[in-house]
Amino acid sequence: MSKSILVEGDSVVFLPNFGPAVVIPQPGTLQGSGPGTYRGKKICVEGDEKSVSVPGCVYLTPTHPIPGTGTLKIAALGDGQTATKTKTGGKAVLLKGGNFTAKFTVQIPAELETVSGPVPDTTLNYSGMGQFITTNVKFQGT
Repeated sequence: MSKSILVEGDSVVFLPNFGPAVVIPQPGTLQGSGPGTYRGKKICVEGDEKSVSVPGCVYLTPTHPIPGTGTLKIAALGDGQTATKTKTGGKAVLLKGGNFTAKFTVQIPAELETVSGPVPDTTLNYSGMGQFITTNVKFQGT
């Protein structure tokens, strides 16, 4: 089944649930590196997802309600987000598909205020999901 091909400038949207952590996500943007273009924008190919990094996102947990911050990244593409047939420059193009696996890395831990002082969250990484939003509604790949 054909799906929309991702191009540079398409949005990366992270969902807020990261296990016990709730992240207030900021959107990311894909940068294309494929030699092919669509309407003047470079096509995104396998590996371009690794350059997405969204720092400064606020998070908290039920046990640590004083917010901390961290960085969102794409950990792994989901099924159907890499073309099996459509390529540019010898690399598979990226497709809109379903959800990808996301990783939230803590930079400043959320805290719990106690009588003896703040207690920081000791979890340094959380896993969640995200999806791509594309402006391309016509150019399809498989």
